[in-house]
Amino acid sequence: MSKKSRRIAGAVILGVIVGLVATACGGGSSSNGAEVKWAFNLPTSWDPVTSRTGNDINTISLAYASLTRLDAEGNVEPSLAESWKYNADGTAVTFSLRDGLTFSDGTALDSQAVKAFFDRGKTQDDSFLRDQLAGVTEVTADSATDVTLHLADADYQIPYLVAGRTGAIASPTAAADPQKLSVWPVGAGPFTITDFVAEDHAYFEKNPNYWDAENIHIDHFELSVAPDPATLVAGVQSGSIDFATLPALQSKEAEAAGLDVTVKPSLAANDVSINLNKAPFDNPKIVEAFRYAFDRQAFVDVITNGLGSTTSQPFPDGYLAFNPEIEKIWNYDPDKASRLLTEAGYAPGQLSIEITAQSAATNRAELVQSQLKKIGVESTIKVVPPGSSTWQSEVYIAKNPQLATDGTIGRESPVQNLLAVYGPEGIMNLSGPHASPEFTAALDTVRRTPLEDPEYKPRLWQAVKVGVEQSPTNYLFSNPWIIVSNPDLKNLNILPSQVRWEGVTVS
Repeated sequence: MSKKSRRIAGAVILGVIVGLVATACGGGSSSNGAEVKWAFNLPTSWDPVTSRTGNDINTISLAYASLTRLDAEGNVEPSLAESWKYNADGTAVTFSLRDGLTFSDGTALDSQAVKAFFDRGKTQDDSFLRDQLAGVTEVTADSATDVTLHLADADYQIPYLVAGRTGAIASPTAAADPQKLSVWPVGAGPFTITDFVAEDHAYFEKNPNYWDAENIHIDHFELSVAPDPATLVAGVQSGSIDFATLPALQSKEAEAAGLDVTVKPSLAANDVSINLNKAPFDNPKIVEAFRYAFDRQAFVDVITNGLGSTTSQPFPDGYLAFNPEIEKIWNYDPDKASRLLTEAGYAPGQLSIEITAQSAATNRAELVQSQLKKIGVESTIKVVPPGSSTWQSEVYIAKNPQLATDGTIGRESPVQNLLAVYGPEGIMNLSGPHASPEFTAALDTVRRTPLEDPEYKPRLWQAVKVGVEQSPTNYLFSNPWIIVSNPDLKNLNILPSQVRWEGVTVS
C-alpha cells in the first residue's frame, strides 16, 4: 500500500474509532460557572502529530499548550517554555520549561515528554509534522526542564514554529495509543475534554493546572460543528451559539439583530489552486493564461463585502512577509488570457474544466466559474460535502482536483506557511511534489537569517517572490476574521493566526 493510500485508509479507520471512543468516554458534563458555545470546525485529529490542517490550531489549542505562543502583533512569547536560547551558530536551540507542568492525565510535562513528542513527530508513520521537523537531527533532554533541538543547519524560525501545532506537546503516556489520542486529546492546555462525538461536538472543562489558568475565565466550553451559514445569526440570537465565524454578507444582519460583530485582521489568504499533474494544466501556456483570468477586486467586493483586500501571494497586505513588489506581476487581463488560450490551441468554448469547492464556499467557486467564462473556458463545479476530514482527504492528501478554490489561514512562522502552500510536501500544494530548487534554496536562506538581521525581511520577500512565480496557484484575496458573538462575551482574544480564550470573560 502506498504512503498516500495508507493515510486515506487511516482516515477511514479513524472514523470508526471516533465512534467507539466517543461512546466509551461520552456522557456530557455540567457546570455551575461561565459557559461558552463555539460553532466552528472540529479538528482533523485531536493528536497534534496527525492533525492535518493549519485551521486545526484553533481547536486543538483548547486542549494543548505549545512550547511558545504568539502575541497580538505576531511576536513570539513564552508559554510552556519560559525562555529559549540559541547556540553561537544557530544550529541548536534550548528551551527551558516552567517547573511543575503536568498533562491532564497527570503525566509530568518535562524535558523527556517534550523529547518524546518531537521524536514521535519525526518517526510516526502517519505524522504530519515530519516536513516541519525535517531540519531537526536530534532532540536531547539536558535536564528535567531543559530540552535542546539540534539542527542540521542554522534555523532561527524554530521558536515561531513551536508556537503552533508543531509545538503543541501531547502526553507521552496517552501517545502509547496514537489512535485513541487522535480522538481524545491529552495535553496541558486551557481545557480538558469531557465528551466527544465525531462530526458533531466536543465538550471541555477548565483545566486548573494550565500554566496560565488565572487568565481563563470560562468553566465549561462547548465546541460544535458550525451549522449552515444562513442559520448562524438565528443561532446566536436563540442562545444555542455564543461565538461563530460569520460570512461577510451576513454581518449587517447580525448587527441589526443587536449582536456583537467583531472584525479583526487575520492571516487568511484565498486562492485558486491549480494542479500541474492534471491536464490541461500540464501545458504551461494554459497555466499562464489563468494568471490573467481573475479579477481580484471582484472577489473582495463580492465575497468579503469589501472588508478584505486583494493579494497575489499567501499573505495579506500589512503582514511582515507580504511582498508589495510582486503585486502587479499578473494584473487582470481577460483579453490576454483569451489570446494565450488560443495560442495553446483552444478556441472559445473548447476548453472545459472541473472546479472543486467546499460546500460552505460555493459562492467563490461560482465567481471563478463566471470569470473563466469571460475568457472562453467552460466549467462545472464539484462540491465536496462538509466533514472534518473529507476535504483534507480529497484535496490535501489525494490531490485529485484539476482546480480547487482553497485558502490558507497562515502559520505561526512565514517559512512554515510557505512550505505548506508551495513546498514539495506542502499540504496545500495541489501540484505536489512540484517545488523548484530555487524556492527551497530561498527558504533555506531565510531560515539561516536571524530575525533581527536587517537582511531578514529582504530575504523573506525574495522567498515569497520565488514561491509565487514557481507555483501555478493564483492567490486572489485575503479576508479578516468576522465574528458574531453573544454580547455577554467580553474581551475577545482574536489573534491574526488563531482565536484564543485567555482573558475572555462572560458577563
